[in-house]
Amino acid sequence: MTRLQGPQASLSRFVPRWNEMDTSLPTWRARAVRYVLIYLALVLVLVTVRALTSNVRPALRAAEKREAALITQNADLTVQLQTLESQRRLKDWAQAHGMRLLAVTPPNKATFTPLPPAPRRPSAARTLEVKTLWK
Repeated sequence: MTRLQGPQASLSRFVPRWNEMDTSLPTWRARAVRYVLIYLALVLVLVTVRALTSNVRPALRAAEKREAALITQNADLTVQLQTLESQRRLKDWAQAHGMRLLAVTPPNKATFTPLPPAPRRPSAARTLEVKTLWK
């Protein structure tokens, strides 16, 4: 028997030799039973996960609907706010309450009398005392 060299030598460790494999009927039957059990366990796990997460999709759709409603409400409120704060609306409100534009207001002059001066408090003579302690 010749030994393999190079990259084929490292692969030969992982590739089974067909003449050394156990191909008897009981071995294949045991493997088949094991694979079926593994398959059934995986099916059971997937069905369980699906059953536990069955309410996620309706909750997600409800959240998407709420999000769409909030986005629409935000857009409507933004438009409403812009109409309430528009310059034309503020100008109409001011004119309805008797206000006039500064540019068209006639200049009025008024004379204001100055305030009388504040009464002065009598200033008391302040004295300064200094005590020095030596230690």
